[in-house]
Amino acid sequence: MLATNQHFPALVLNADFRPLSYFPLSLWSWQEAIKAVFLDRVSVLSEYDDIEVHSPSLSMRLPSVIALKDYIQMARKPAFTRFNVFLRDNFSCQYCHDRLPTHELTFDHVIPRARGGQTSWENVVTACSPCNLLKGSKLPSEISMFPRRKPVQPITRHLQENGRSFPPNYLHESWRDYLYWDSELDRD
Repeated sequence: MLATNQHFPALVLNADFRPLSYFPLSLWSWQEAIKAVFLDRVSVLSEYDDIEVHSPSLSMRLPSVIALKDYIQMARKPAFTRFNVFLRDNFSCQYCHDRLPTHELTFDHVIPRARGGQTSWENVVTACSPCNLLKGSKLPSEISMFPRRKPVQPITRHLQENGRSFPPNYLHESWRDYLYWDSELDRD
């Protein structure tokens, strides 16, 4: 039976059986998963128990884990985005070291734009609003505020590893064989 107001996402794995993404976790809606099955783009690795969809001529259990049949090459160099900067820095202010929710973070130009600093991986760090305001348009040496780590351009694998530190609130039991979290999740 399928309740229309419930969500039964499928964990999406690359052809090498690794998640396409850990943060956010690569999930497709049950509708997307069913479509991919019928288009023969994925293999079903696990299904939800007693959760089915029906058509006049077919009954099918919903997939809970699917793997792409064709491998998707992950970009070696991730896009420079605000979220990826936060992920690189583990959602922690690089000045006071507090870990904060995304909506409480900003990014700071280590060498301020007013001083010729560029908006790039090598010059931008995650900062909380109080630290960002305190630093302002000063150089780190002028105010003795130095980032915890030197900002560098990460590779996608490093962002994936950082993302594994932030498991989602919900993990279906069938996903656990394909996910490896650096947390206390498996101690439940």
